[in-house]
Amino acid sequence: MELHLENLTKQYGGHRVLDGVALHLKRAQSLVLIGPSGGGKSTLLRILAGLVTPEAGVVEIDGTRLEADEKRLREWRRKIGVVFQAYNLFPHLTAMQNVMLPLEKVHGLARAEAEEAARAALGRFKLAEHAGKKPGALSGGQQQRVAIARAIAIKPRLLLFDEPTSALDPEMTAEVLAVIEELKQEGRDFVLVTHEMSFARRVADQVAFLAGGRIIEHAPGETLFESPQQAPTREFLAKILRY
Repeated sequence: MELHLENLTKQYGGHRVLDGVALHLKRAQSLVLIGPSGGGKSTLLRILAGLVTPEAGVVEIDGTRLEADEKRLREWRRKIGVVFQAYNLFPHLTAMQNVMLPLEKVHGLARAEAEEAARAALGRFKLAEHAGKKPGALSGGQQQRVAIARAIAIKPRLLLFDEPTSALDPEMTAEVLAVIEELKQEGRDFVLVTHEMSFARRVADQVAFLAGGRIIEHAPGETLFESPQQAPTREFLAKILRY
């Protein structure tokens, strides 16, 4: 993944959530965004997904610029797989139907093709026996794996994970993090927002620390965790790694 962000600005109700974000990565398979709550991480992820439009700034991924008109936004979204912290599964649909829905409605696959792709994705994440179950009959970890299967099934060029384990207990958290680590080992490009610092350190090619709507610093994962250069980063890591 080649990522270019320049002067990215977004505000809500007069509050500037992103304040001139800039980041230039020539090559990174995995970028992890860390920082305090309210620092702008989730907003930045939603802009990368084409779900939120910034007031100003440039977003380019692999040389393609994100444009604001609806037609190009739809094309952009078709190539991005997003996994949210709250799963975002339709409760009235089965796991199979949840995975098939974007394949049919967004990507235009015939029903048989969509079912085949969905079945393969569910099987990939050990969910084949749960294909006919609705989300309410699945554990939190299983629901999140369905959400990941749905994101993978569209064959995205980039995966975005927004706090995918924040609603899970420790056992289910480990289950989902293991899936993400497998995706890293397979060579998938992704951007991850997380508070799981030990996991971030393990999987990140690059880490960016966001606070106050700005990227305070970024560096290779091991470098940033071992020797952060900026005081806000040092203070954040000292606090969050204390326990």
